[in-house]
Amino acid sequence: MNKIIIGVDIGGTTSKIGLLDQQGIIQDKWEIPTIKANNGESIVTDIWDSITDKLKTVQFKQILGIGIGAPGFIDGATGLVYEAVNIGWKKNFQLAKLFSEITKLPVFVENDANIAVLGENWKGAGNHSENLIAITLGTGVGGGIIANGEILNGVNGTAGEIGHITVDPDGFSCNCGKKGCLETIASATGIVRQAKELAKQAPDSRLASLLQESGSITAKDVFSLAGQGDLLSKTVIERTGDVLGFAIANLATVINPSIILIGGGVSRAGDQLITIIKSAFHKYALPRVSDVCDIKVAQLGNDAGIIGAAYLVLQKSGIN
Repeated sequence: MNKIIIGVDIGGTTSKIGLLDQQGIIQDKWEIPTIKANNGESIVTDIWDSITDKLKTVQFKQILGIGIGAPGFIDGATGLVYEAVNIGWKKNFQLAKLFSEITKLPVFVENDANIAVLGENWKGAGNHSENLIAITLGTGVGGGIIANGEILNGVNGTAGEIGHITVDPDGFSCNCGKKGCLETIASATGIVRQAKELAKQAPDSRLASLLQESGSITAKDVFSLAGQGDLLSKTVIERTGDVLGFAIANLATVINPSIILIGGGVSRAGDQLITIIKSAFHKYALPRVSDVCDIKVAQLGNDAGIIGAAYLVLQKSGIN
């Protein structure tokens, strides 16, 4: 390799690391555990130690920089993490500054959902769109928005927090402190919560039986039962897809995107949810908005973050 870029995607359980070329091709990738003890104080050095070990085995001439995605509210201009509860960092954690001091390299930081969007738009399903919305359906609901070719951050790094759009003011309490956020319905956790509520009301249902037998259920169980024709499970999936379509339709009216990407573990449950989302989107959206917008499943999976982190380096350095 001649010139390389280091991409890092810090997660609550593991941190993914990759060495990429300027074309976004991954040359090597691996992951390490994210050690959250003592307010996550060793995370930065753990990652850099792992990178330096790897670099000893690789031939290269120059490192162009390090791109990092991290969970939480982040100021992309300064690389300051305002808050990252899932990692344990105290408020106003100077992630970019710390990494730069240790590595002596240019370091650029963005929210993890935002770098995943950049990755998907560069090398995945986004197809270099100038206006794009991406939603990640996992344990929570993440999101990122590209408007006029740039990641939308907002005044304090909170733009694109799609999971915290209010869709039911009288709904379930969310971890953010509000009620009825999209995340309380459309995440894996929200799907399970909906299923448990319905199972209580229908104790003779297959859903209730599975819950009684195993003591717990997963979003995957709900999708599986729905696929087998279970009416209660189908009700959960239909409501989830309808609420997502409703939220996306309202977002799309503001952004007017050409593509909406759906990613994350829940999106990989099959076509049943995506079909409902598309139908609801067209039902609720302004036709002039929906007529020019495709809804697609994200393609890059777990690699989206490190690829997007590499793109961040090219973009912020003015190389790309």
